[in-house]
Amino acid sequence: MTDNPSLKNRRNFFTWFKYKWHNEPVFSTAIALIVMIIIQTLVLGFNYDSFGSWFQSWLNNWINILRNNAGVGIIALGMTFVIMTGGIDLAVGSTLVATGAFAMVLLDTSTKGILGSLGITGFPAILLTIVLVILMGYLLGLLIGTSVTKGNIPPFIATLGAMMIFRSVTQHFMQGYNPKVPIEFTQLASFKIGNYMIMPIVYWAIIAYILYYISKKTVFGRQIIAVGSNEKAAKLSGINVSKVKLHVYALMGVLVSIAAIIQVSRIGSMDFSNAGRGMEMDAIAAAVVGGTSMLGGRGFILGTVYGMLIIAVMNNLLNLFGVPPFLREAFKGFIVIAAVLLQRKEQAA
Repeated sequence: MTDNPSLKNRRNFFTWFKYKWHNEPVFSTAIALIVMIIIQTLVLGFNYDSFGSWFQSWLNNWINILRNNAGVGIIALGMTFVIMTGGIDLAVGSTLVATGAFAMVLLDTSTKGILGSLGITGFPAILLTIVLVILMGYLLGLLIGTSVTKGNIPPFIATLGAMMIFRSVTQHFMQGYNPKVPIEFTQLASFKIGNYMIMPIVYWAIIAYILYYISKKTVFGRQIIAVGSNEKAAKLSGINVSKVKLHVYALMGVLVSIAAIIQVSRIGSMDFSNAGRGMEMDAIAAAVVGGTSMLGGRGFILGTVYGMLIIAVMNNLLNLFGVPPFLREAFKGFIVIAAVLLQRKEQAA
């Protein structure tokens, strides 16, 4: 007696699904994201006059979620590369504050503004600010990378120290100083495409594509995986491990500086005491949820994007449910722990 064709198809589907779920982290993260989107859609409800008004409300909610998380989403992409090498970067929030403060001092429209005092205003001032802020981010990342590679300081300790130094020094020099950025600079984030301010989302998508290409199609991407998988074997194969790590941390600094530019242009100001706090945890959580191994050697840019969206949707749901802000971090902690436990189970299998 032959099997029922429909039953055989169902068995084949479940076998395929089980295999994909256990062996492809990006697939399982995408399924989790779809479930989160469905839950969010149900929570938002359907009590609208028409499908058009419901869809408009749903779309506006999603644009707000994406725009508000674009900065940390960009940082999470860089964190993926850092973790893939077996490292960590706890200084991203403080680096964001330092580079954001530098941008504001350069552009300040008062007499204290550096570029204004030099007679540089308008578009040239904005362009020069972007270049100098990215350069500063690169140098700060290079400083951290040098302490890890040349100083042989464990990444956790090196970035923990940098986290305290960068924020402390920034707060010292910025105390009592409230710079104002020109309205033209805010257009970097608030420029509308159609009726929507989606420029931060566009920047996030472009950077995600570039890093995805690097991770999949370049020698540097393969070297990152090799260094994280087995550093000794990577050295024996001729890879300059220190150089790869140095470039990864420098790239992290560049991405943080871009996130700082987006944040300053979106808000027009920055709280130097609290801006960026907890950002490192969100970035790490997004990478880990997206399938990046904390042991190094494995990471997925697309998975990190999905992981960031899961955390963003979760934050939105917790807000809709009225969960106190202090308890929301606990949910992120549970998600990270669950993701790491799942990774260990897969590796043990």
